[in-house]
Amino acid sequence: QVWQIRLDLHLLNHDGNIIDAAGIAGIVALCHFRRPDVSVQGEEVTVYTPEERDPVPLSIHHMPICVSFAFFQQGTYLLVDPSEREERVMDGLLVIAMNKHHEICTIQSSGGVMLVKDQVLRCSKITAVKVAEITELIQKALENDQKVRKEGGKFGFAESIPNQKITAFKMESAAVDTNNVEEQAEEIITKAEPPSEVVAKPILHTPGTAQIGEGIENSWGDLEESEREEAAEEEGESEATAFECQKMETEDTSTMRETKKDEPIVVSDSEEEDVVILEPQELPKKTR
Repeated sequence: QVWQIRLDLHLLNHDGNIIDAAGIAGIVALCHFRRPDVSVQGEEVTVYTPEERDPVPLSIHHMPICVSFAFFQQGTYLLVDPSEREERVMDGLLVIAMNKHHEICTIQSSGGVMLVKDQVLRCSKITAVKVAEITELIQKALENDQKVRKEGGKFGFAESIPNQKITAFKMESAAVDTNNVEEQAEEIITKAEPPSEVVAKPILHTPGTAQIGEGIENSWGDLEESEREEAAEEEGESEATAFECQKMETEDTSTMRETKKDEPIVVSDSEEEDVVILEPQELPKKTR
């Protein structure tokens, strides 16, 4: 009989280089996990509760840490730990997994960049330095967590979330001194600049106009005078229209006279208006 361990990773905020972040999260979760203690006597297996015996950690001998390298302009530029924006424009990606003993666990290359041996060796040297730093950080975090657990303090995710609180942000209550509030208010009012004058009554600039407030003018002109101007404008327009109509009638009459001499005018009967047929003055001679 064996323990079956399943590790699920849920992405909450992806900002690039998800392989390295997921690898670190998975390794830390496995190192932090504790299984129930068991005892085997013959074919009888006994699983103890955490109250009976302390849970036992997993046997993890080394931590493989992934380090990603992004290449730009066909390998001319090298970038460690690319962000999401940088991954959009990179030409290729190289992922090297290594432990703190400089043992390479896996190498994965993707993209359209052909890497030479020197570039891979250079990336492996950078990976050795980064893996040593990350492994040291993981071990310190696990030691601090174990120490806080023994002392009975807050640890892990519960450290940043207060009990019965929606968010993790809180502010300590500060005492406010309310003595001498009236005196302070009077002092502030005394030092403050006086307010601008407010005019309540409208200002009459000229007869027929008025102003309410600052910069807002409402004017009423002489209605009789305005009506006269409108009437004069209408008369001028009517005279111009009559002159144009008279001119058009004169032109139409002259045209009709010329047409009468040449040929008769036939008006279509399809129109709904009154039809008028104009007969020529001299009847044309009948021809057979």
